[in-house]
Amino acid sequence: MSAKIPLAGVIGSPISHSKSPQLHRHWLKTYGLPGDYIPMDVAPQDLELVLRTLPKAGFVGVNITIPHKESALEIADLVTDRATLIGAANTLIFRKDGQIHADNTDGYGFLENLRAGAPQWAPASGPAAVLGAGGAARAVVASLLDAGVPEIFVTNRTRVRAEKLADDFGNRVTVVDWVQAGNILEDSALVVNTTSLGMIGKPAMRVPLDGLRRGSVVTDLVYAPLRTDLLATAEQAGCVTVDGLGMLLHQAVPAFERWFGQRPDVDSATRAAALR
Repeated sequence: MSAKIPLAGVIGSPISHSKSPQLHRHWLKTYGLPGDYIPMDVAPQDLELVLRTLPKAGFVGVNITIPHKESALEIADLVTDRATLIGAANTLIFRKDGQIHADNTDGYGFLENLRAGAPQWAPASGPAAVLGAGGAARAVVASLLDAGVPEIFVTNRTRVRAEKLADDFGNRVTVVDWVQAGNILEDSALVVNTTSLGMIGKPAMRVPLDGLRRGSVVTDLVYAPLRTDLLATAEQAGCVTVDGLGMLLHQAVPAFERWFGQRPDVDSATRAAALR
């Protein structure tokens, strides 16, 4: 009776849009586990104080989202190799010895979503085109290289950021100017949008899409709206499309398991819970 109820949550600013609370609460209820998952809007200057205080209140860990992913990595006492390579943390585990352990499960979530939505896709089937060069793109590139994709074309509105990514990940990554982004689509077996273009409230995707080839796989990390203009156009071109919601669901699996001791399933009920 004296044991603390395990708590977890998500920290960002803003945070009211996050679907993570309804997702984790669904799993807690489904598996009959004690605990709760709480959204927290934390200002950048307060992040370290909050992270050092939460374990004293019974928190076992938190998810980290924009704009804190890079800062959380610097605050953490222990960092996984993949979080170091990506340069950002999305999952923190508060250890019993008081140390903060940082990880990044975005790449895992991306690959699991891709495999679930396009089971016919094979990493060796050809190059991948990645639009964007931010933290999400770095997680995607790391996971694709690890899976065995032979070549990745990266294009970003700010070329220097794409060049930094290519420098960090090696000669299987080629930088393409943003104005030439449409030209790499016909050579790519996989196309991934990691930018916010096409998201509700953000500018539209202006990359020419007439180069999309029938049978290629197109996935968009944006999930608001669930069917972006990129996915709609790709579908019309005969591509296999995968929406971005599954990445959110799958990246949460290893975090939930570490915090609450139960590995959850991603199924139709999980997806419905996230969309409520």
